Amino acid sequence: MADQTLVPAAELAAKAQTPFPGESEAYRAARRALLAEEIEFRRHMTRLVEQRRALPDGPVVAANYRFKDASGAEVGLLDLFGDKDTLVSYFWMYGPQRERPCPMCTNWLGAVAGNAADIRQRVALKIFGRSPVERQLAFAQERGWRDLDFVQTVGDDYARDLGLLRDDGSEDPALVVFKRDGDKVRLFWASEMTLEMADPGQDPRDAPDVAALWSILDLTPEGRGADWYPKLSY
Repeated sequence: MADQTLVPAAELAAKAQTPFPGESEAYRAARRALLAEEIEFRRHMTRLVEQRRALPDGPVVAANYRFKDASGAEVGLLDLFGDKDTLVSYFWMYGPQRERPCPMCTNWLGAVAGNAADIRQRVALKIFGRSPVERQLAFAQERGWRDLDFVQTVGDDYARDLGLLRDDGSEDPALVVFKRDGDKVRLFWASEMTLEMADPGQDPRDAPDVAALWSILDLTPEGRGADWYPKLSY
């Protein structure tokens, strides 16, 4: 996207109209300024996506990670691609030591579940977990997730190599995108924003935020809240 060919954001923002009558001059001026920022943010996101897609080849995944699929068969990482060239994977916090899975992982997967059938038209989509695959599927059935494909990591090499398994047995999540390269698998992109990268007063998160929950709440006057998180039930 060549910025010099684009109409200035402020000029585009001036075309907007509030859908309800009775706005004050202060509201219109502030909303127009915000809209210009939103247009610039959209353009920045477009540049970010283009930069991500232009990444050079990532490292070959040399480790022979093993997984157990829903049928109970043991498979390798390349097998998880099916007929696709890209594999989007999410490692969720539902290890065997947890009585129930992580509420935030559950929230994120719930949003993805509604789009999974569409996503899988373009790429392979797999949810990795350390719990037995039967246990993961039982929870998915409880939540009504019909289109998510769960696999069990065989052993803890995958979790340990990615730094997801802590010494006390607790876990961290991971969103990783792999690319097929002939008979090899390469890393394409993985979230690398760690706890240490969080800005003051904010939870660590990716940009753009991949959680639909927070994206919706960011549109509201109250925002995300400083100490609120989703629960498994209300």
